[in-house]
Amino acid sequence: MTNRCGQCMCGAVRFEAVDVGSEFGICHCIMCQQWASGPFPAINVATVSFESEDNLTRFQSSAWAERGFCKLCGSNIFYRVVSDGSYDMSLGAFDDKLGFELRHEIFIDQKPDCYSFAGNHKRLTDAETMALYPEFTAP
Repeated sequence: MTNRCGQCMCGAVRFEAVDVGSEFGICHCIMCQQWASGPFPAINVATVSFESEDNLTRFQSSAWAERGFCKLCGSNIFYRVVSDGSYDMSLGAFDDKLGFELRHEIFIDQKPDCYSFAGNHKRLTDAETMALYPEFTAP
């Protein structure tokens, strides 16, 4: 694990993520498709600090999560689970993308047929993904 820095497309939002591993996942849920205009590749990080939050906008996208993006250029920066504060940082926002390896895809049954990712890795359906997070579906 290592620390990695990144930024939005225009550079107005810069961050440093701590204890970044090498494994990342891709989300195919409908919300990510609408937000990212396709799949959302992201990597979970232990903690993240932002140089300045002046240009960072947070949007509450569900009862349990928020999404962050630059209010100037619109770049997607993160998905954050509110209850535990964990961040999944946009893979594309990192300055250095060397050494990352695709380990899983989630909501695979919501993925459009027009693309697919090669390789031998986990592919979880909507039901399999939500079963991992019962707190998100509890009444």
